[in-house]
Amino acid sequence: MRIQLLVAEEAARRGGQVGVGDVCAAAVATLPVSGAGVSAMFRAGASHPLCSTDDISGQLEELQLTLGEGPCVDAFTRQSAVLTPDLRSHELQDCWPVFADAALETGARAVFAFPLQVGAIRPGVLDLYADLPGMLDVEELADALAFADTATLVLLDTQIDATGAPSGNRAADADPEELGGYRAEIDQATGMLTVQLGVGIEEAFIRLRAYAFAHGRRLSDVASDVVAHRLLLSPDTYPDPADGRDDV
Repeated sequence: MRIQLLVAEEAARRGGQVGVGDVCAAAVATLPVSGAGVSAMFRAGASHPLCSTDDISGQLEELQLTLGEGPCVDAFTRQSAVLTPDLRSHELQDCWPVFADAALETGARAVFAFPLQVGAIRPGVLDLYADLPGMLDVEELADALAFADTATLVLLDTQIDATGAPSGNRAADADPEELGGYRAEIDQATGMLTVQLGVGIEEAFIRLRAYAFAHGRRLSDVASDVVAHRLLLSPDTYPDPADGRDDV
């Protein structure tokens, strides 16, 4: 309840209903972290960054989405928290050979990922990063888990009232992005590629992600170009996904 109240206070200062952005802002204000982000995740492997508190956290969400590796991906797959106190660890360099170095280049030194889940429902992951290496202590970890629980409530469309308590009402008039509305443009671009390339939805997403990675661009920017017909991809642009590669 204390954590939900902190989130409700963030929304009150902003003058709106509670959204995942308020969860991230409250987490940064409460915990010894530099930034936070939330991504919607799906069993098929596709994910959509929903919010971030600063440019570095935004880059971390986009990197994991584009590369398909990192603590966010592992937290969702394992259904458990992934705590990374130092990205310079040799073990992590082996675990995430591309993400670890890319994350260090953004200025992040530690990343903590918490799956958002209620029973079998897993709508996404909460990521926290710090610009200095270090681990969360027991109380901080408990608070981080509570922030993840609150983000889950928000993504499942449960309104948090001014007292910090779930009201049980659908927040129908709230901004869809604040309530965790998915990145519709990425979905639209993926759907368009299924027609352009003659492939299934999962392969279309993999190829969209591969193009973004190979050209050093954000996935959302590439999707925008596809939707606006500024970028036309052909089947010959990509290798056979059966060869296990994600590069173009």
